[in-house]
Amino acid sequence: MIKSLVIGSLNLANNLILAPMAGITNEPVRLLAREYGASLCFTEMVSVNGIAHDGRKTLSLMASSESDRPLGVQLFGDNPGLLAEGARIASEYGNLIDINMGCPVRKVVNSGSGSALLREPAKVKEIIRAVRAATGLPLTVKIRSGWQAEDRNFPEIARIAAGEGCDAITLHPRSRSQMFDGKAEWEQIAELKQLAGIPVIGSGDLFSARDVAAMLERTGCDGVMIARGALGNPWIFREVLQLLAGTEPDCPAREERLAVALRHIEGFVSAAGEHIAVREMRKHLCWYVKGLAGASRFRDLVNRIDGKDEIIKAVTDFFRQQGDWVS
Repeated sequence: MIKSLVIGSLNLANNLILAPMAGITNEPVRLLAREYGASLCFTEMVSVNGIAHDGRKTLSLMASSESDRPLGVQLFGDNPGLLAEGARIASEYGNLIDINMGCPVRKVVNSGSGSALLREPAKVKEIIRAVRAATGLPLTVKIRSGWQAEDRNFPEIARIAAGEGCDAITLHPRSRSQMFDGKAEWEQIAELKQLAGIPVIGSGDLFSARDVAAMLERTGCDGVMIARGALGNPWIFREVLQLLAGTEPDCPAREERLAVALRHIEGFVSAAGEHIAVREMRKHLCWYVKGLAGASRFRDLVNRIDGKDEIIKAVTDFFRQQGDWVS
C-alpha cells in the first residue's frame, strides 16, 4: 500500500526517497528519479568546511530548480558551529536539512565526520542542538548501527536525535566497520521503529521493488531511502509504486532505457558542460547497461570516449543492437 510521509512541516506524496550519494545525485539524476516517483531527493553530501572556505564550488552542489522540489540537503562535518552555519546557508537552497552521521568512507571518517560521530554521543547532541537552533526547516540525521558490530549504539543516537528536535531518522543497519559488506540487518530498523518516537526511514540492500516492499512490511518503517538500487535505474521508484498498488512492476523496454540515458546525457551537459558531463556520464551509462548482453564491451568502449556526439552514438548503437536480458 502506498503511504504518504510527513517529516516536520514537509508532507510527501509517498515514502520513497532518493538517497544522497557523493558524485552522483546532482540535479539531472534527481529530476529523473522524481519523474519516476521519488517524492524527496537529496543533494550529494555537502561539506560545511567547504561552505566556509571555498564557497562557490561547494554551493554549486546545492544548485537546483523549481522542478527539483522538495529538495533535501545533506551536510557533513564535525564542528557544531560550522554545521549550524552550513545549515543556515543551506536552508536557502533546500526544503530539508540532513546531517550525515553514517558515511563510512575513510576520508570522511578521518576528518571526524560521518560515522566517526557515532563514537561521540555527546558531540552528536551538541551538533543536533546547534543545527536545530539554526534552521526552521525539517531536520533529519542519517546514521549507521554503530562504529563496530559489537558497538551498535543506534538506540542511544536515536534518543538524542529525537530529544534535540530531529523530525526523522534514517538508519542503514550496518556498522561502519562493515562498510558495504555482508547483509544489512533490517531487524535493527524494526527495533528503531519501536523506540524512536519520530519517523524512521530504512536504508540498505534495496535493489529491487520487491526489496523495498519487503523492508516496509518486515520493519514497519515509515519510509525508505534508495541508494545503490537507483544507479542507472530511476525506474525502481515506478516499479515500487506499481507493486505497492497491487500491480506487476512494469520493467522498462530498451527503447525507454535508451531515451532516458540520452536525456540524462543532455541534462548533464546543460548543467555542467560537455567535458565534465561526458567524463561523469561514463559511470552512469555503465549502470544503465548493467545486466544486458555486451555490457562488458560497452564499458570498455565508453570509458575511452571524450566527446558528447561519440558517447551518444555509442549508447544508441548499444541499445539498438540489444536483445534479451542476460543473467
